Amino acid sequence: MGRGELERLSKEELIELVLRLQRPEKTSRTASKPPSTDRKEQREKSKPGGGAKPGHEGHSRVMSEAPDAVVEHRPGQCSGCGVALSADLLAETVSVHERVELPEVKPLVTHHRRLTVRCPACGRRVVAPVPEAARGTPFGPRLHAVATYLKTFQALRRFRP
Repeated sequence: MGRGELERLSKEELIELVLRLQRPEKTSRTASKPPSTDRKEQREKSKPGGGAKPGHEGHSRVMSEAPDAVVEHRPGQCSGCGVALSADLLAETVSVHERVELPEVKPLVTHHRRLTVRCPACGRRVVAPVPEAARGTPFGPRLHAVATYLKTFQALRRFRP
């Protein structure tokens, strides 16, 4: 409301406006209103701050002392003048970033071949007995353990490729 509009108000209207401005705004704390009708700024002021509290000592993961591989990243050219930077220039480490990954899981497949030979004495064909590893299921105990873990503890259903 501008000055000109205020000058046009009657004395009663001006008194009513002043009284209305002096009254505190109704909120969920001062009146029976739901908190969703409060102004956002007021609700956020009452919330405690997130994150670590002052004086809290931070924690971080310890870097590996013996990495499997080290890749050095050198700048290729000067960001100031654009000159190419050779690989034999003395360099120093600014920061180290670690990436941890699991190795690729690859099944170990073993073929058990039953062979047959001819007896040199009588000429009879002799077949090797069925090995213990070839009896029952073709899947080993570790594979059974992983499948049981996934089904029982991770609640994965049976799937077909």
